[in-house]
Amino acid sequence: MNKILIIEDDISIAELERDYLEAENFIVDIISDGEKGLSTALGSDYSLIVLDVMLPSMDGFKILREIRQKKETPILMVSAKKEDFDKIRGLGLGADDYMTKPFSPSEMTARVKAHINRYNKLSGALTNNETMKTINIRGLELNREYKSVKHNGEQVILTSKEFEILYLLMSNPNKVYSKQEIFDQIWGDSYGDISTITVHIRKIREKIENDPSTPEYIETLWGIGYRFPL
Repeated sequence: MNKILIIEDDISIAELERDYLEAENFIVDIISDGEKGLSTALGSDYSLIVLDVMLPSMDGFKILREIRQKKETPILMVSAKKEDFDKIRGLGLGADDYMTKPFSPSEMTARVKAHINRYNKLSGALTNNETMKTINIRGLELNREYKSVKHNGEQVILTSKEFEILYLLMSNPNKVYSKQEIFDQIWGDSYGDISTITVHIRKIREKIENDPSTPEYIETLWGIGYRFPL
């Protein structure tokens, strides 16, 4: 059964989120302190983490950064802050999604289910022998089965969404994908902002390109989309 960790200092909000998630048969833990939330997230296995930005003892961005150094657990950030900067920062640090308070608990639950389904699909063992497991193009090697990426032999650490986007582009070289097509392929029916794609592409380039300002792996076709050229 899927376990969810909610790191939220507003207990009334956390309990409401828990009620909706438990109604969908999730097991839910609530932590109201930042440092304890980080320790719990790193010390236990969760299917997804709902992480508030403003927390006592340690803010959500720092927690997100620490988790991403060790785990690829899907993370849904929530915040009362409405500024785009905070949303872009959260996505840039590796959050899978970002919701601004107040929001509908039913929408939050729908997003949680969608992200878990996507992550499980990506992480599940591949049984189809026709599925391309390893792709190697100009020194960039992606292994679908082990969710690993290497650039000129050096390991590259990607978030789950970054990996999915890179796999989509590498497994269909020269095919142009619009932002909307990438969003639909990776996020599916979940709610979200298409600007997420721009942030994720930028982060991927920072990790795999020799010079992100003149990318050789992920090419931008202005006004159209992105492609991985051969």
